[in-house]
Amino acid sequence: MSDFIAEVFFKTARSGGSGGQNVNKVETMAEALWLVAESRFFTDEEKATIQDKLQNKINKEGYLAVKSQESRSQLENKAIALQKMQDMVAKSLTKPKKRKPTRIPKAVKEKRLAGKKKDSLKKELRRPPTSDQ
Repeated sequence: MSDFIAEVFFKTARSGGSGGQNVNKVETMAEALWLVAESRFFTDEEKATIQDKLQNKINKEGYLAVKSQESRSQLENKAIALQKMQDMVAKSLTKPKKRKPTRIPKAVKEKRLAGKKKDSLKKELRRPPTSDQ
């Protein structure tokens, strides 16, 4: 799964925000780019799943783009962006468990029916007696 990192390349730029001279001079922001459709490490079905689930992160050219500017170090930002990308791809490929509907226990059904019988009897006793003569 982690083999696809060989296909990832990086773009760097100056980070935004506060930081003074370091931000103004050093390109610390790293953007990891990976062309999903051209990957040799995934099957066509897996690529389609990745493209479908991560369509908001994939640009018009088909590159999955992940940015990081959390650290003051370019190397750390590259590692963070790569880790984020690996996590996203792994999460997109995991299939959710199929939900098994739970059975209603017999005791619960019997309790509900007993309650209904009790209410029925209560209402029956409210009625005036009928004369069957």
